[in-house]
Amino acid sequence: MTEDAELALGLIGSGFMGRTHAFAFANVGRVFTLPFNVVPELLADVTEADAARAAKALGFHRATGDWRSLIADPRIGIVAITTPNTLHREMALAAIAAGKHVYCEKPLAPTAADARVMTAAAERAGVVTGVGFNYLKNPMLALAREIIASGEIGTVRSFQGIHAEDYMADAEAPWSWRLDPAGGGGALADIGSHIIATARYLVGPIERVLGDVVTAIPSRPMARGSAERRAVQVDDVARAHVRFANGATGSLEANWIATGRKMRHDFEVSGSKGGLAFTQERFNELRLYRTDDPAGRRGFRTIFAGPEHPPYGAFCVAGGHQIGFNDLKTIEVYDLLRAIAGETTGHADFREGLAVLETTEAIYASAREGRWVRVSG
Repeated sequence: MTEDAELALGLIGSGFMGRTHAFAFANVGRVFTLPFNVVPELLADVTEADAARAAKALGFHRATGDWRSLIADPRIGIVAITTPNTLHREMALAAIAAGKHVYCEKPLAPTAADARVMTAAAERAGVVTGVGFNYLKNPMLALAREIIASGEIGTVRSFQGIHAEDYMADAEAPWSWRLDPAGGGGALADIGSHIIATARYLVGPIERVLGDVVTAIPSRPMARGSAERRAVQVDDVARAHVRFANGATGSLEANWIATGRKMRHDFEVSGSKGGLAFTQERFNELRLYRTDDPAGRRGFRTIFAGPEHPPYGAFCVAGGHQIGFNDLKTIEVYDLLRAIAGETTGHADFREGLAVLETTEAIYASAREGRWVRVSG
């Protein structure tokens, strides 16, 4: 592509993740050298008025209350989908049929069957896809993966991972789309997808699972303070023992009622020669233990993120000064744009989103059936 080539962005949704996508696309060209210019062309939301307000605030040229018109617009080259899960399939398939590249938030779809259809359609059409597993773009996770792959901590024996937040901890918080079973599940499907993606990124494919899911809050009011309540049919907490294809074992937890936890995405990896520990609450740090340290000097050492851990240096030239959540999304967008330009970036595409959903569904099946279940795929 030429230096003045453009890629026009169409964004569907302007809530939390919609704003995060908008920030990332606005920032990516200021941080990285891009293969083309990204133009924030068109924003779609539930109503024309909502879309117009968001477009003005987020710097988009045009607005619409009809997502179908956004996809049909011949100027749009990439569609970013940040809507509730139940809408992902219809929107993505329409965008793929129109020849657009698609960047969809996780989970990719309510079911693995839906994701399979979406993945096959994208691969037939030859469009580039991406799924929003932005925590994988942390330079400290890239370092952890490098340490594991190099054999520095030996053979990986176990992985423990948890993604926990408390945005659903209030039992009187109203029923919302997140609790709709048509969306594919609860905490596991929503935030558990992140820790499954991290486990796969660091250790590899998961072959078998033994799951347990719990609905701790059985009903919620239809509105704040309302006497009318609706039954909750999805999980608030999910846990699973897992066995990886490489022989490692481990455990995963997803929990959206973890009181006091605003953003816990933590893991520990134990190997035959050492270990790694990470917490999202201090996500510019990685802790490394090595068994070859001399007696009396053994313990976890803290590695601080810095320019030596690309692409941290694109954001800040000084180590220890830290990057943030929106920076991870910017890195994710950068890798997606490079993939559209024909580069190999290893970003999470629809096929990876499908693999995560297959693992999610195996955990739900295991919890229902009370036995180990093999992950399909």
